[in-house]
Amino acid sequence: MSPSHEAPPVADPLDRTRFPVDEWRLVESRFEAADQGVTETLFAVGNGYLGLRGNVEEGRDSHAHGTFVNGFHETWPIHHAEEAFGFARVGQTIVNAPDAKVIRLYVDDEPLLLPIADLLEYERAIDFREGVLRRELVWRTPAGKRVRVRSSRMVSFAQRHLAVLTFEVTLLDDAAPVAISSQILNRQDGEDEYHVRSKAMGEGVDPRKSETLDRRVLEPRHHAGDVEAGRVELGYRTHDSGMTLAVVADHHLDTANDVTARVAAEDDLAKMTYRVHAQPGEPIRLTKVVAYHTSRGVPVRELLDRCRRTLDRVQEEGVERQYADQRDWLAGFWERSDVEIPGQSAVQQAVRWNLFQILQASARAEGWGFPAKGVTGSGYSGHYFWDTEIYVLPFLTYTSPQSARSALRFRHQLLDHARRRARELAQDGALYAWRTINGEEASAYYAAGTAQYHINADISYALSQYARATGDVDFLIREGIDILVETARMWVDIGFWRSEGDSTFHIHGVTGPDEYTTVVNDNLFTNVMARFNLARAASVVRELAESDGPEYAQVVRRLGLTDDEVAQWERAARDIAIPFDEHLGVHPQDAHFLEREVWDLDRTPLDKRPLLLNYHPLVIYRFQVLKQADVVLALFLQGDQFTAEQKRADFEYYDPITTGDSTLSAVVQSIMAAEVGYADLAYRYFCSALYVDLADRHQNTADGVHVASVGGVWSALACGFGGFRDHGGAFSIDPRLPAEWDELAYRVTLEGTRVRVVVRVDEVELTVEDGDEARLSVRGEAVVVRAGAPVAVALDGQGPRLAGGPAPVPGRRRADGSVITATVPGINP
Repeated sequence: MSPSHEAPPVADPLDRTRFPVDEWRLVESRFEAADQGVTETLFAVGNGYLGLRGNVEEGRDSHAHGTFVNGFHETWPIHHAEEAFGFARVGQTIVNAPDAKVIRLYVDDEPLLLPIADLLEYERAIDFREGVLRRELVWRTPAGKRVRVRSSRMVSFAQRHLAVLTFEVTLLDDAAPVAISSQILNRQDGEDEYHVRSKAMGEGVDPRKSETLDRRVLEPRHHAGDVEAGRVELGYRTHDSGMTLAVVADHHLDTANDVTARVAAEDDLAKMTYRVHAQPGEPIRLTKVVAYHTSRGVPVRELLDRCRRTLDRVQEEGVERQYADQRDWLAGFWERSDVEIPGQSAVQQAVRWNLFQILQASARAEGWGFPAKGVTGSGYSGHYFWDTEIYVLPFLTYTSPQSARSALRFRHQLLDHARRRARELAQDGALYAWRTINGEEASAYYAAGTAQYHINADISYALSQYARATGDVDFLIREGIDILVETARMWVDIGFWRSEGDSTFHIHGVTGPDEYTTVVNDNLFTNVMARFNLARAASVVRELAESDGPEYAQVVRRLGLTDDEVAQWERAARDIAIPFDEHLGVHPQDAHFLEREVWDLDRTPLDKRPLLLNYHPLVIYRFQVLKQADVVLALFLQGDQFTAEQKRADFEYYDPITTGDSTLSAVVQSIMAAEVGYADLAYRYFCSALYVDLADRHQNTADGVHVASVGGVWSALACGFGGFRDHGGAFSIDPRLPAEWDELAYRVTLEGTRVRVVVRVDEVELTVEDGDEARLSVRGEAVVVRAGAPVAVALDGQGPRLAGGPAPVPGRRRADGSVITATVPGINP
C-alpha cells in the first residue's frame, strides 16, 4: 500500500458483488448497516434547491437524517474566547428541514426495520437518465410471511419545489393486517419516530459535536391535516434568521383491499395513517407528492399557498407527467454534458455518478450558491466557498451556462456584504466572505479563513471565464463589471509598491489555497490571480469606455470610476511580485516558504493523518508541507503565464510535499501531472479523485458529497486528459490520453456552439452538435469547425512522457548553501 500522501495505485475500489458495474446506474444489491452514512450520501437525490438524503424510507434506522433546502439557515452570534476587531460575528448553519421521506410499514403489527430484517431480495438503484431512486426488496416477516416492497423517490428538476415518493406493498403468501404511516417529521427540534429526542437526527449524529443551540430553531407557525383530501401541512419560522418554510404533502392510496385512513397534525409531526386488510397478490400503492417553499421572510401563510399551488398543478398534470418531465430534463443534460470513455465501464459509471452529483448540487439553486456538500449533507454547515468558482463553475460554464450565470448573479447579490466586510478590514472595494450563506463572514478562524483574500480573484476569474465562453456581454456590463471593479480596488488598497531597483507591487499578510501555510507575504497563487483580476478589470473598463455608449456612463456613475484608478490597476498588475528562486529553479509558494524545512511525510504515521486533526496549526505552519495544491493550481488556471519548463520544475518540487489531506488536491495534481508528462501519476491521481466519495477515501462521505471534487473530476477529464484550455478567450486543445484508454469524448459549448471533442491516440475529432461554428486550436493549429463538417486533426503522440515520479525535495541545496532537510515533529530522527 502506498503512503497516504501518494496517489494510490490504479484499482477498482468498490465491492462489485454489492455495487455491480452499470454505466448508467449506481446499484446496491445488498443492504449493510455498517456504512449507512456513506450510502445515504451516495443515494441522495436533489436538484440544487431541495435535497433528500438516501435514508431508508422506514425512518429511524439511519446514520444521519437529512432533508435540506439550499440557503435555508439559522444564525447565531459567534462568541470568541479572545475577542478582536473584525472577527466573524454571525454564525450560520443550514437547517435540517422537516422530513417528508418517512413511510413506515407494519405487517401483523411488526415494523420493517432493515438492519434486522430477514431480506430475501434487495436492490437499491439510481438511474442517472431518469433521476429516480428506486428500491425493491422481499421481506420475510417474523411470522414467516413474504412481503414485496417497492419504493421510489424523486426530487424534480423541472419543478424546483417538488418531490414525488411512492411506496408499494404486496403480500406474496398470506393475508395480514398492514399499516402504513406516512409522516412529515421535524427532526431539527422534535423527536424521532419513537419519540426519542436524542435520536431525532439519526443514529450516527452526536449532538455534542454539532452546532446545537439552547433553544428551538424552527418555531411552529402552522399545522393542519385533511383526511379526505389526504393532505397534511406544516409551517415554521427560524428563531434568529427569520427565514420561513412551509411543507405540504398530498397522499393517494390505490388498492383493491379494504382501507381506513386517519390523519394527525401537531407542531412537529403531521401524518397520514392507512390501515389495510391486505390480501395476497393485491398491491397497496401509496403516492406521496410533497412541496417545499422557503423565503427570507415572506409569511408562512403565503408559502403554504405556494405549496398548495404546486401540488394542485401536479394533480392536474398527473404524476406520470412529472416522471416524463424528469427524463426529458436529464436527456438534455446528458446531451450537453456527457463524457464518454468507451471500453472502460467501471470508470464510465463513476464518471457519470460524479457529473450527476454536480447537477444535483447546482441545477435549481437559483438565487443561492452551491454548498460545499450540495444538498446531500450538513457538512461545512451548508456554507458556500471558493469551491464554486474554481471547481464547479468551469463544468457549468461549458455545459450548462445558465446555471453558471445564476451562481455568478448570486455573488453579485452579495456584493454589498463584501463591501461592508472590506470596510471592517480597513480596505477599499469589496472582500467576499470566505465561508458564508447569507453574505456575512462565518469563518471563526481568520488565518485559514478571512485571510484567503484570493476568493476575490477566484470569483473574478470565474465570471471572466463565463463571459468569454458565452459572449454574455449583458451580464458583464450590468453586474459582472461591478465585481471586477470592487475587487480590483481591494487589491490595490491591500498591496503596496516597494522600490527594489524597479518598483514592485507586493501583497502581504494573506493565505493561499494551502491552509497548512497561513498569513504570508506574496503568496504566489494570490499574486498571480490578483494580477489577472486587476488586468481584467482594467481591460473591461477600457473596452467599455472605447465603445462610448451609455453603458459606460452608467458604470462610471454607479461605481464612481476614475481614469486614475484604472491606470493604477494596470500598473499594479504589471508590477506585481511573482516570487522565483533562481537557484532552485522554482516559484516559492510565498516569500519565505523555501526557508522552512520539509515535513517528512514518508515517516509520518498513518494515525497522524490528516495533519490538521493531529497537530497544532503552529506546528504545521513551520514546515514546507501542503494540504492541497497551491502553486500547482496557479500553473493550471494561469498556464499561459508560465513556461513549460517552469511548470515541470514547480510540479516536481511541490507534488512530493503535498499531503492530499484536502479532496480539492488530487484533481489539480492530475491535470498538471498530465500536462508536464507524468502520465501514470496523472491517471493515479484521477482515479483517486474519481472515487473520493464512492469509495469514501477520506472517511467523511457520510457528511455529504464533496461537490468541489466531483466538479474537479470534469476538469481532470476535459482539461487534464482532454487538454482543453481557455486562456484569454482563446480556446485550445493539447490532449494527454491515458495509455489505458482508446478514446475520450467530452463536450464544450463555446459562444453558443456545442462541440463534441473526441480524443484518440492518433487524432482529435471535432464535431458541432448544436450551433453554427467554433474556432479553436489543436496543438497550435488553428481550426474552424462548422455544423455538418467534422474536423479531424492528426496527433503525433500524447505529449511528453516521463517515467516514475518527481524526486524528493530533501537534499536539495538553497542559494545560501544550506541543505533542505526533512523531519517529523515529535519523532526523533
